[in-house]
Amino acid sequence: MASLLRRSLAEALGTFALVFIGAGSAASKFFPESNYGLLGVAIAHGLVLAVMITATLNISGGYLNPAVTLGLLAARRTDLKTAMAYIVAQLAGAMVAAAALKALYPTGVMRTISLGTPRLATSLTVGPAIGIEAILTFFLVSAVWGTCVNPDAPKLGGLGVGLALLFGMLVGGPLTGAAMNPARAFGPAFVAGEWVAQGVYWIGPIVGGVLAALLWEYVLLPKRRA
Repeated sequence: MASLLRRSLAEALGTFALVFIGAGSAASKFFPESNYGLLGVAIAHGLVLAVMITATLNISGGYLNPAVTLGLLAARRTDLKTAMAYIVAQLAGAMVAAAALKALYPTGVMRTISLGTPRLATSLTVGPAIGIEAILTFFLVSAVWGTCVNPDAPKLGGLGVGLALLFGMLVGGPLTGAAMNPARAFGPAFVAGEWVAQGVYWIGPIVGGVLAALLWEYVLLPKRRA
């Protein structure tokens, strides 16, 4: 097994890619001939997550999400030291990606979208927003368990998880931004200094992710051999 430092660096790199490409796709919508809309942003997020999970799967496990990490910790698939190191790495990767976007994209564009920080629809209150993020993350983490954790699953790499992110964004994007990942929300918010409803993107994904992990680990998957 790779050292904890190497594994953490892989988590940071994977999360950097998710935030840079994901938030970057939202920023690029403002340029001429980039009229791909929500579908294009969702595809960009889904593809980069699928690629980076596949790339890091045999190094760190390809968690790339504090909600996934805490789900694996709750199901005793990882230990506390590893989980904490991964979460720090994921948040750091997200912050560096947001800083890179701020440095490379025109200031006016990045100010308009707050560096890609997810936002709630004006008609949506915090309670329903947490519920939406929880349900969408439940499906995302279910895809992790069903395609990556389950040893009997077809070998899809990160494809199933990327597709789960894609369909989650198509549903939740107009409502909450469909972060489904505390790091995806935290990195841009930290660099932009915009903290509105940030709790939604921690509480919802963590609750949904842990519930999905426990359901799959203790109900849906066969018992692990001792």
